This record gives sequence, structure tokens and C-alpha cells, in this order.
Amino acid sequence: MATEKTLFEDDPVSSPKDAPAPKRRQTADEMASKQREISVSEFFTKNRHLLGFDSPLKSLLTAVKEAVDNSLDACEEAGILPELLVEIQQVNEKHFRMIVEDNGPGIVKEQIGKIFGKLLYGSKFHKLSQSRGQQGIGISAAGMYGQLTTGKPVRVVSKTGPRKPALELYLGIDTAKNKPEIHSEQEIEWDKPHGTRIEIEMEAKHQKGVRSIDMYLKQTAIANPHLTLHYSSPNEEPITYERNVRVLPPETEEIKPHPHGVELGRLIAMLKNTESRSLSGFLQEEFCRVGPKVAKNIIDGAGAGLTPKSYPARIARDAADALHTAIQEAKISSPPTTCIAPIGEELILKGLRKEIDADFYVAATRPASVYRGNPFLIEAGIAYGKPGGTGLEFEEESGRIQKRKVKVDITQDLVGAGDEPARLLRFANRVPLQYQQSACAINKGIIGTNWKSYGLTQPRGSLPIAPMVIFVHIASVWVPFTSESKEAIANYDEILKEIKLALRECGRKLGIHIRKGKRIRREFDKRNHIEKYIPHIGIALQEILDLSNEDRDSTVETLEEVLHKSRKF
Repeated sequence: MATEKTLFEDDPVSSPKDAPAPKRRQTADEMASKQREISVSEFFTKNRHLLGFDSPLKSLLTAVKEAVDNSLDACEEAGILPELLVEIQQVNEKHFRMIVEDNGPGIVKEQIGKIFGKLLYGSKFHKLSQSRGQQGIGISAAGMYGQLTTGKPVRVVSKTGPRKPALELYLGIDTAKNKPEIHSEQEIEWDKPHGTRIEIEMEAKHQKGVRSIDMYLKQTAIANPHLTLHYSSPNEEPITYERNVRVLPPETEEIKPHPHGVELGRLIAMLKNTESRSLSGFLQEEFCRVGPKVAKNIIDGAGAGLTPKSYPARIARDAADALHTAIQEAKISSPPTTCIAPIGEELILKGLRKEIDADFYVAATRPASVYRGNPFLIEAGIAYGKPGGTGLEFEEESGRIQKRKVKVDITQDLVGAGDEPARLLRFANRVPLQYQQSACAINKGIIGTNWKSYGLTQPRGSLPIAPMVIFVHIASVWVPFTSESKEAIANYDEILKEIKLALRECGRKLGIHIRKGKRIRREFDKRNHIEKYIPHIGIALQEILDLSNEDRDSTVETLEEVLHKSRKF
């Protein structure tokens, strides 16, 4: 009787005679010996597309964006009105050198290597207050990309005061250990009183267009009207975006986490790491908007044997789960909004007027709201302009409709032609978002708004058709980006709702302007037709009443005068 083989036994009988010899199986010990820890730098070296370095064209823009973000944050934290220099130099056919220089406070020697040569190193990840940077990845990733594509180190010059020497460092990144490699350092002469300059040579491509460095910097100047920005690029005349306000954004305050935004795993970790000796003290000291009364209500609602004097580090997982449930069910005030600094309606309008030539401007700032315990605020603005090419413009002066020809160069302006979709400017903490527009909550909020009710044409599932720029800004202590490259905002219901409310507020005012323009045009057409036939009316009256030529001309003049004085709106 044949014996039954187990599932894992080899079956040499069923194997063909010409089959190759079976591969020697590896043992568990051999496989275990090949396992090793992966450095975060190694991971992002192989997956640099996650950080926005997936093509030569996009990589150059991403590097500029990360350097500009850091410079603006540093200047504002130090209370300095920012003045930046951005320069793109072409080294050869494939390589470009990116230079960003600021007038910020500079960087101390001990921190230069860690900031520019170590991923996931920064001061903003755990800080609940608005800032452009969040993850401590951007500028060090730009240096890593430059090192990977050209093999050349990053050059950094830093000066922390007018009486201190400038320090020049050439550094790279050890991707196996995620730590900086200092190639050289020396003191040099630098005519700036303080500031930082970074130079990175990389494989890149530079060109003009909608998603280019030129457009990114133009949008940065709109959202940051307190910034003076000098920009030069190959084969182009240098451009300067002058500031039109001399006031820094309001200073933000760091806040503690809000209880409703803390998940169970994080709550357990906080209970273990807290220095508080009692559960009541833990809730009041580690969270915002929790006082003695709220803490007592949470503990009473949790049950599970918890008391205000329970020792946090000894709370079991089941009791922590009950505590988390009670926190979510408790009525707790929304977190304070001193941690965010919106641009403001007045400055949005100044920024739009400074960089966009349009006929009508409107802006709206919504009250602060909350998602997952994180405060955020939505702002919107609209610049409604003229169609591209040569067209007609109508305006009313002293009771008369005046008409004149206008010509708009849409290649130099953000406002498109009248038969094109509206241009969308997306911002997160004053930073322009250039890619992944279709995946962004801002784009979905605009498409989900009924623009037809404001007098615009809107195909189903698309942006409105109009010579218009739509500006939307989210300010938050933690912007929910869809990826590490920070190109699109996640579709939280709370965020989508606020985007639509801000757009509707702007849309109502835009609708009034559009309807008035249509009335003026209709009135112009009517008067134009009447003016056309007034001379014929004069001739007919002359024949009927047997008037002289002088009386006929006088009658025509009287009719024209009455026409211009008449107003129906």
C-alpha cells in the first residue's frame, strides 16, 4: 500500500528527467544573516520620487522650493523682513547649480551639517504651530539628490552676526548612516551682516511654463507680500518682486495636542512617557483645553477603575482604551487659533493686485475650524480679468458707456483667456503647490462649487471657464499632505466644507460684478443701435414736418443728448 506524502515532501517521480537540479534551499539562519537595518537616507535614495525628485525638471523646482521655504521660516522666526536671492546657473547641458541666499539670522556651526546633511532632522515636526517646513526632510533631500546625480557636495555659507566671520562648508550625506560628511570648512569674507547661502549642483532641466520656477516664485510673492525676491536664470533678464507691505506675519504660539486629535496608540505612549504623577494632572498638562472639570468628566466617563489619582504609567491597555473612548465622547472646546497665522483678506488683495492685472478682486477669510484636533483656516481670493488677445472693455463714466480695445499678454500673466478654465493657485502655509492638482482637496472643492449660479460657465466635473485666477490657502499647524513631496492636500470632509464656504463667499461678490458687467454691455448694445438710427429718424422727421437742414441737425443733436443722459440702472 502506497504511503501518503505530506504537503511539503518532494516528489522526484513527477519531476521530468531533463529538469535542472533543484536549487539548494536556504536555511532560516542564512536568511536571517542577510537582514539589516535600512537607513532613512538609503530608503529615500532609492525612492526619491516620494520627495518630488522624480524628473530633472521637477527636481530643480523642488530643490528651490525647499530652500526658499527654509529661508522664509528662518527670517520670520527671527523677526526679519525677508529678502531672498534665487539664482539658477547652467553648468553644462545636463547640470544646473541652484543658489538660494537669504538675510536671515544664519545657522550656528554645530547645526549646519545636521540641517543640510541629515534626513528627518528639524525643530518643526513636534511643534504644533504653523510653519512651512514640517518633516525635516526637504533641504537635506535636495542635497542628497545633487550628490546622487553629480557626485558633488553642497556648499553652505552662514553668518550669524555683523561682527562674526562667515563660515563656508562643503558637505555631503552618508546615506548608509544618515549623517553628514563635512568635506571642508573655512572662514571667508562675506559682505552680508547675517544670512545663509546654499549652492547645490544637480542633474536638472530648466524651462518656463505653468509648473516652473518662474511661476512658483511669482506665486510665492503673491502669498508673501512682505517678501522682496530677486531671481535670475539662464538667458533671461533678472526679475525683482518687491514687497508692498513692511509687516511680518503675526507671530504664532505653540500649542499642546487637542484630546480629540489623539489616537489610542499615541495616548498609550503619552501615558508611559509623561512626568505627571496623576491622571488628572496628565490630562491637564499634556493637552490643551482641558481643565480640572473637563478632566474629572473624562475620568468619570472612562470608568475601568480609573480615578483622578491613578498613576499614568501604570494604566493598562484596556483602561487606556476606555479613557480614549471617554475623551472622544467628552465635550471639549476647540483648540486655540493663536498657533496659525492667516494671510488676511487685505494682504491677499494686495498680493493679487501686485502680481495679477485684472478687473475685479475679492478675498475672504473663514473662521478657524478643526480636523482631527488640528486647527486650520481657509482663505480664498479671486482675480477676475480680461480674456486673452484683443477684445473690448466697457465701463461707465458720467452716465456714458465708454468702450475701448484692450490687449492682454497671457504668457506673462496668471489670468488665462476667456475660453480657458480658470487658473488655480493652491497654497499651504503660504507655500505654492505646483503638482498633483487633480488629487488635491482644493481642486475638488472648486469643482464641487456651483459657479453657474455666479454667472460663469462650468462643464460638469471641471473648473469654471473664465478669465479668472482662484486663490485658495490653508493655514494649519499640520497640513495633511497626501505624500512626503507635499504637493496635494488630503480630502478631509472638514477641509472640503470650509473651502466651499470660502469660495461661495467670494463667488457671491463676483456674481454681482459679472451681472453688472452684463447689464452695462446690454445697455451699450441698445444705445449703439439707437445711435445708429438717430440720423435716419432726423431725415424722416424732416420729410414729415418739412424741416430745414438746420432744424433737422438740431433735432438729431437733441435726441443724442437725451440718449446719453438716460440711465436705466
